[in-house]
Amino acid sequence: MEAVPHPDLTAEPAICPPIFDPDRMRAYRRGRVLAEMQAEDIDLCLFTNPLTLRYITEMREYSLFQSRIPTMTLLLAGDGHTTLSGSYNQGYPDVDDYIPSFLITPFDGGNDLAERCRAFAETVRARVGAGRKRVGVDRLDAGAVQALMQVGLDVVDSSLLAERARSVKNGDELSCIRYAIDVAQLGMDRMRRAMKPGITENALWAILVATNTEFDGAWTDGRMLCSGPRTNPWLQEASDRAVEAGDVVAFDTDMIGPYGYMADISRTWICDGKPPADEARDLYKRAHEEVSHNMEIVRAGMTFREFSDRALRQPHPFQAHRYPCVAHGVGMSDEYPKIAYYQDWDRIGYDGTIEENMALCIESFVGSEHGGPGVKLEQQVRITSTGCELLSTYPFEQELLR
Repeated sequence: MEAVPHPDLTAEPAICPPIFDPDRMRAYRRGRVLAEMQAEDIDLCLFTNPLTLRYITEMREYSLFQSRIPTMTLLLAGDGHTTLSGSYNQGYPDVDDYIPSFLITPFDGGNDLAERCRAFAETVRARVGAGRKRVGVDRLDAGAVQALMQVGLDVVDSSLLAERARSVKNGDELSCIRYAIDVAQLGMDRMRRAMKPGITENALWAILVATNTEFDGAWTDGRMLCSGPRTNPWLQEASDRAVEAGDVVAFDTDMIGPYGYMADISRTWICDGKPPADEARDLYKRAHEEVSHNMEIVRAGMTFREFSDRALRQPHPFQAHRYPCVAHGVGMSDEYPKIAYYQDWDRIGYDGTIEENMALCIESFVGSEHGGPGVKLEQQVRITSTGCELLSTYPFEQELLR
């Protein structure tokens, strides 16, 4: 990855809506889930994960609330028939019928929870049909799962099949991802213009959130921006700390943008007022080298283990504070797969195959275990038959790469 000149920050780029076929995209996504269900011999899936609900039906109601209190449940039959329980809006193009909420959470069901779970299980049993018993669930409370088993259903986990379905994108999805990245990079430009000594981390982060909302985006999965001494170790969220002249400022967009697709890009800047220290330059070059190397080696057909083994290895002082993974899938959020560093493979690694048209984020965080600042860089790519296509295009810092 060669450094390119930084954009003119006095003018904002035009954001053009994506060109895609929403009907074709929905048909592709539903077909991916149904194929996974067929492979697992599952006759009916119950989904409450708001990302999966949007993936299958475009439902985007109160997604963060739904992630904590799953009031809405999607019933997807193996023949493609779709029932949505508990939604406030009706008229989604791929939902065949609507029923009231099952009220099987403590918030909704209260002291009548056991009885409500029994009624829920009987409803599901009736929909499975005679002779069929295998039902997939992603996120249900223990009482609801127990009730399904008590009526004779074979309950299996449907979380992984949904993740596998989402892992390979079609052209329409990639158009939406590129649009989300355009919006994120506009927000990044705005952040950079506002990054002056005295601005707080929270105020700087709020610019990205506001830009995402302006373009009908959804949320950010975290508040991943920090400055100065808070940059190392990584994963410290934005605070009310005021950015100082010469500070290292690092962030990770983690942005669920328009159409539900994620822009997951990391950059590190130096706040105006003081030249960057030699230490910051060294860290930046190391992080840039790691991302560049790993982008050069990744390709379809490579196993997760092969990628992990061939990924760039930082010197010992920078290993203890490494990022949680070398790379991860990205679509409507962080997604399968999560590819572990070689040091972590025996503890958390799992194998699989990198496929064409997966979207991945190639990660690096470099900060010494002895302290000092840290640098976070990340690129979002599409896997091709011969390597990868760069999706995130925001420039790196030429001054720090000299």
